[in-house]
Amino acid sequence: MAMQDDIAAAARRLAPATSVVVLTGAGVSRESGIPTFRDVQTGLWARYDPAQLATRGGFLRDPQLVWAWYDYRRRMVEAAEPNAGHHAIVTLARLLPAVTVVTQNVDGLHQAAGSLRVLELHGSLRRFKCLGGGHDGFTAADFAGQAETPPHCPACGDLLRPDVVWFGEMLPEEVLAEATALCGACDLLLVVGTSGVVYPAAGLPGLARRAGAYVIDVNPQRDEIAGDADLFLQGPGGEVLPALAEAVRRTLG
Repeated sequence: MAMQDDIAAAARRLAPATSVVVLTGAGVSRESGIPTFRDVQTGLWARYDPAQLATRGGFLRDPQLVWAWYDYRRRMVEAAEPNAGHHAIVTLARLLPAVTVVTQNVDGLHQAAGSLRVLELHGSLRRFKCLGGGHDGFTAADFAGQAETPPHCPACGDLLRPDVVWFGEMLPEEVLAEATALCGACDLLLVVGTSGVVYPAAGLPGLARRAGAYVIDVNPQRDEIAGDADLFLQGPGGEVLPALAEAVRRTLG
């Protein structure tokens, strides 16, 4: 009964909000069967250090190895389906005036579910750019005719790399700036499936609350964000978010 009361309280906060940001982390993707960055290193990949597979230096040392690992992960996310949590966020966006998703995930499942306003803090496994950084926005279709791995940039001939943020790299400046501005101006921040330990994303809930936003945290277990959130909804996003979206619908009448 207490959970139903909390869902109702969250819906009463969401219903009048004119600007909502949904910050999502690995927990949302895990419900679609996508393991976390470290969890994916099983079987063949268990013997490799993440620094070998997710740094520029590692790519330069063994580009074929790193490309193979990211290709393995890309095929995994392309086979996955958005879960009930992803779809509930789309429902909220249809019910409310302005909902923007800010995600730490690189799988593109928010877009696959139908979310239109998505900021990808850590990039995407479904996009590629040249190693020099001068050309980006490529998809697998752009190099489908190349037999070589890694393939080469169609624009300049440089090696292509996944358009994700590697260790030691900065987050995309424009994306981070927009996410920061949105969190600093929103009425409500809904945080789902993130542990709150990876910065700078982990700093966004505090920023939003200091700016006057109401912060709701959704997670199966209490996390670093729960203590500072205005409301903690305990449970997986795939269960909590559909109930929350339905409660918002009822509240709006």
